[in-house]
Amino acid sequence: MRQIGRKGKLVLKDGSVYKGTLYGKRNAVGEVVFTTGMSGYQETLTDPSFCDQIVVMTYPLVGNYGINPDFNQGRRCFFQGYVISELCDHPSNWKNEQTLEDFLDEQDVPVLVGVDTRAITRKLRNYGVLQGVIVPEEMPQEEVDKLLALPEVHDQVAKVTTPEVYTMGEGKYHVAVMDYGIKQNILNYLASFGCRLTVFPAFTSAQEVLASQPDGIFLSNGPGDPKDLTSIIEEVKKFIGKRPIFGICLGHQLMALANGCDTYKMKFGHRGINHPVKDLLEHKVMITSQNHGYAVDEKSLEGKNIEITNISLNDHTIEGVRYLDHPTFTVQYHPEASPGPGGHEYLFERFIKMMGGR
Repeated sequence: MRQIGRKGKLVLKDGSVYKGTLYGKRNAVGEVVFTTGMSGYQETLTDPSFCDQIVVMTYPLVGNYGINPDFNQGRRCFFQGYVISELCDHPSNWKNEQTLEDFLDEQDVPVLVGVDTRAITRKLRNYGVLQGVIVPEEMPQEEVDKLLALPEVHDQVAKVTTPEVYTMGEGKYHVAVMDYGIKQNILNYLASFGCRLTVFPAFTSAQEVLASQPDGIFLSNGPGDPKDLTSIIEEVKKFIGKRPIFGICLGHQLMALANGCDTYKMKFGHRGINHPVKDLLEHKVMITSQNHGYAVDEKSLEGKNIEITNISLNDHTIEGVRYLDHPTFTVQYHPEASPGPGGHEYLFERFIKMMGGR
């Protein structure tokens, strides 16, 4: 049953206002970003890498196939707010167990509906991501300004990481997984390749991780600015050369920083499930799922024994590297593709072969 909505608005820090119908019990304050996926809204909603952000969906119709717990990628939704053009009233799918509206209400995520999301996207593409708020339309401007002036959040990884060590899967190889905000399907993928996984909280010491005698180490995706994670970077340095390492997304950036490279904030980032990436080792182009607002600075690789292996065909940013002085490779995208296209199994197979040759 649909809730009774009220008039609401999204206000960006540059003063732009977008009005719509607001559902939810609280205000939302955070960085406003957009994602271009045409499906997979539930996986997007439960991806911890979106922690503390207000997410705009460019695809106009959202919620049309409902919600099923099987598709959750995290233990809950960490969104600050959600902005969509049209919220489907009556989803239709044989796996549907709940409406998107009810799910958002349960997760305490305010959603602004009936907005021109493509106009917001054009704004962010032109000017870059901006702080914003979702509030009732009648909120006075001085109160809106106070919310917009709140300091940016920098503890996202601490919010999303597992609170305790746990294991899953069976197989020949033991993989230590560093959970900086990992998605469930990444764990499922690793387990499907015959790996026994021990998943560690993000701030676990390298000494404790290595004491578990893993065959390899996996550095996961996650939210926020990698430069905020100085203590984690110091622990990642202690992994280098000790075991084969595969890193993705935030793990890719942390490994670069641990090797003396640099990262920078992108204008509006890569968020979606249709980003073309060229694999320079395999000589092929892959369509990838991505969710990141930071990238590795190519100039910072100069003079280091690091090879660029993958590049974005949209903006030519680095999408993957391998380290020639130790058995490590990383990619910027989400190779388990949940949501998104398949075809990235070869990266997991490469990791398995590295562990087999250790």
